[in-house]
Amino acid sequence: MLVSTRQLGAAVSVLLLCEAMCFAHADKSIEDVCCKCICPPYRNISGQIYSNRNVTQKDCNCLHIVAPMPVPGHDVEAYCLLCECKYEERSSNTIKVTIIIYLSVVGALLLYMLFLLLVDPLIRKRDPYRQPLQNEDDAENVRAPVRGNTVLERVDGAQQRWKKQVQEQRKTVFDRHKLLS
Repeated sequence: MLVSTRQLGAAVSVLLLCEAMCFAHADKSIEDVCCKCICPPYRNISGQIYSNRNVTQKDCNCLHIVAPMPVPGHDVEAYCLLCECKYEERSSNTIKVTIIIYLSVVGALLLYMLFLLLVDPLIRKRDPYRQPLQNEDDAENVRAPVRGNTVLERVDGAQQRWKKQVQEQRKTVFDRHKLLS
């Protein structure tokens, strides 16, 4: 049973969409939210970073996050005014879906490359009349590639033209010591 790339792509898309919808209904885990307070140096106290994962967005401030308070009671307000607190929220589900899509694309490309490596020698026929381009006399005797109907034949023709151009450039640069313009 052969499966076309369109059918395979549609199946992967439906699978990823279903997985994304399942992730969307999941509750936020404790690792998806965090309150981080960055407090600069104050008097003789060095700067520190405080973090708490078990706090709501409205409680994300210096008074709720910084514990133990490094300053005495009458300096707490001045110290907290210097601190910068941020409530951070990330979606680990979105990260998971993105990684799954990325790995699926890379895997599909690797499978396609493997397929081409296995099938290319079977499709490509050896032409006994074709000789490698080695010197000027042989370059004129090589027959011009025929435009093929298949993609591999067209790619092969383009590759042969490119090889011929490279060989001519090598001759020009190394034998005649001239640069092409």
